[in-house]
Amino acid sequence: MTRAIVLVAPFDEGHHAHAALRRRALERLGWTVSCVNLLQPKGLGGWFRRSGWEKALAQAVQRRPAVVLALGVPGLDATMVRALKSPETTWINWFPEETNGADLAERAEAFDQVFASGSDLAETLQVALGRPVELLPPACDPSVHRPNPDRTQQYRANVVFAGRATRRRELLLAQLVEFGLALWGPGWRESALRDYCRGEVTNTEEFVRAYAGASVAVNIHHRSDEDAEPRRGCNQRLFEIAGIGVPQVVDARGDLPRWFQLGSEVEMFQSAAELRGVVEALIGDSARAEELGAASRRRALSEHTYMHRLRALLSGVPAE
Repeated sequence: MTRAIVLVAPFDEGHHAHAALRRRALERLGWTVSCVNLLQPKGLGGWFRRSGWEKALAQAVQRRPAVVLALGVPGLDATMVRALKSPETTWINWFPEETNGADLAERAEAFDQVFASGSDLAETLQVALGRPVELLPPACDPSVHRPNPDRTQQYRANVVFAGRATRRRELLLAQLVEFGLALWGPGWRESALRDYCRGEVTNTEEFVRAYAGASVAVNIHHRSDEDAEPRRGCNQRLFEIAGIGVPQVVDARGDLPRWFQLGSEVEMFQSAAELRGVVEALIGDSARAEELGAASRRRALSEHTYMHRLRALLSGVPAE
């Protein structure tokens, strides 16, 4: 007999495509999933007014699902959760890596279980709440994030970065132009690296094709404050590129060695000079580069899929 779960998240085919992948993993695990989408229907843009998704959530929980799972969800505060809770339903919040922990305790306190994508966020919430907060990073979907034999000229490149242009990323990637750099994502056509931009990457399919065509993939985490210390948590891109199976060079994050073996599954850098040196070495040693990508894919498939994550997340839900 299947059990019901309500998934509360923004859904679209671009930046929030991961929500649909988590929904699919839940369905594969045998759950009946109802979704409360925080985004308006496709084509209208923007967010629902709070009253819109609040009403949809209230209607969904009236059916007494076994679980309500929120993916971060700004605005879903303790007052709202307490008003909607019932003894039959376990409320879980899985906070993403991009979330700042300073303002989350009030949002998290009414949930029965709390998960965080980075160890620093988990520690911050655990101290604030006075109870355990589990570390659960993002993941990949092997049916989506997989090697792609399409190596047409549009997607073939020695070095690829896909993501939004920022000043920090621009300064780092400028060190790689001589190695055959291809950039995908918004903002690059307005940057000094405009000549290396091949497109916007508006959906998951384009993201996968862009990275699958790379000899070396570069992963530079987003930082809202360029002078701030980096967070420990790792982004979705780390696990998605690993699933695609291309060699990956990642900027330093404290949690990275928890998930992948440095030097044999992924390469890490801490400076522009280090990034350049690592990329140059991989470009010059294709056999090692291919083994790095293959090893990261093996790790991703064995430990870092959304099936792994959702199975762990739901393991503490009381049985019927």
